[in-house]
Amino acid sequence: AAPVASQGPAIESHPRFPARVNAGFMQVLDAHHVRLRVYERGAGETLACGTGACAAVVAGVLRELLLSPVTVDTRGGRLQIAWDGPGTPVRMTGPAVRVFDAEIDID
Repeated sequence: AAPVASQGPAIESHPRFPARVNAGFMQVLDAHHVRLRVYERGAGETLACGTGACAAVVAGVLRELLLSPVTVDTRGGRLQIAWDGPGTPVRMTGPAVRVFDAEIDID
């Protein structure tokens, strides 16, 4: 299991990142499929992060661990990420799902 609870906060607030950072934990299942958990700065672990999924796939392709397109499984659902290499856009597809409703009384 990814050490999100212990390593997420340590990476987020590491002295090398004075403005703090998000941390992604990617498990490569095969060249077209990964699992991703994300610890977001100031928020903790979240259900998903689209930009984090895109960044993870780009990093995996550049390191020759992944081949586009890639299925990314997060705790919040499944995304498809496609990237044809440097100088091209990263494309993300997946469902838009309501996860929270709230009302705020501003007085």
